[in-house]
Amino acid sequence: MLNDEDLLSNLSRSDKAAFEEIYRRYWYKLYCIAYHQIGVKEDSEEIVQDVFLSIWNRRENVEIKVLELYLTLSIKYKVYDFIRSQINYRKYQEHIILKEIDLHFNTDDIVDFSDLSGAVEKVLALLPEKSAAIFRKSRFENQNTKEIAKQLNLSEKAVEYHITKSLRFLKENLKDYSKLN
Repeated sequence: MLNDEDLLSNLSRSDKAAFEEIYRRYWYKLYCIAYHQIGVKEDSEEIVQDVFLSIWNRRENVEIKVLELYLTLSIKYKVYDFIRSQINYRKYQEHIILKEIDLHFNTDDIVDFSDLSGAVEKVLALLPEKSAAIFRKSRFENQNTKEIAKQLNLSEKAVEYHITKSLRFLKENLKDYSKLN
């Protein structure tokens, strides 16, 4: 069995067997790190695949001294980028929803705020109880993710997941709101 240094040397010469051995040795460890941070199987697997794809694509140019350390740091950076992109996506969704609401207030068919609030409440009632409660705490009580996570004994990532899920659901179910009135 080859050590990591020999595997890296062979990898730099495009040895597929060396790459496959690195993959077999480290895939599960990297997956566990990603899954622990994200909590979603498919996203964790995709991030691990991205790390290995990056290593293969840069195999001739990348200088790796300690393979395990390199892979661990790579997965942590990929997870960080993923979480940041999810947060940005959630903010973008909020922006779109607020723009939609703003757009409706600027038309000739000005929506009565109480009607809109009622529509939002009806849609929130269709969500699972936990998701709706987290959304209300976040948006109506202005609590941050950390506070909500602590109150409900959840991870911050779980709270962000519920908020994102709620925003998507609201956007989808309120898009035709102005057509109903």
